Amino acid sequence: MPLVRAGFAAYEKTMFPEDIQRLAQQIVATAGQRGLMLATAESCTGGLVAAALTAIPGSSAALDRGFVTYSNEAKMQMLDVPEAALLAHGAVSQATARAMAAGAVARSRAAVSVAITGVAGPGGGSDDKPVGLVHFAATGPGGVIHREMRFGDIGRDAVRLASVQVALEMLADRLA
Repeated sequence: MPLVRAGFAAYEKTMFPEDIQRLAQQIVATAGQRGLMLATAESCTGGLVAAALTAIPGSSAALDRGFVTYSNEAKMQMLDVPEAALLAHGAVSQATARAMAAGAVARSRAAVSVAITGVAGPGGGSDDKPVGLVHFAATGPGGVIHREMRFGDIGRDAVRLASVQVALEMLADRLA
């Protein structure tokens, strides 16, 4: 019996917008040329950054692995995020994003990593950490960088996709 492909025609080429595709292609090419492996540490994006990279043919030469660490326990177990950082600052914080990025490098063959942790919504926000708040960290030969974005309550999918864009931009920066 043939596979039913109805409804998947829109995904024949890719699941991601062209700007994300181009950026992912640039990252894979640059990492490959420089002989650097990448790792992702993702919470609110649930692996979408790794998915964008693996959508590029030849990405296995550049992407070592992706960590999806949605819970605090996963962040501690898989990435060595200190419990003290989570208790003091919370999962959605600069401290946690930096620890996730460092843990991704320490727990892989990668020299460059990006980490994302945030509140995609529609619930889960607070006055201090509203829906749309996302912390990013990237590490590489040029050191560690952090970015905080406040996308607002633009919808869960939009926050996640915007986060993929920022994360890829940060990976490109660390590879430059």
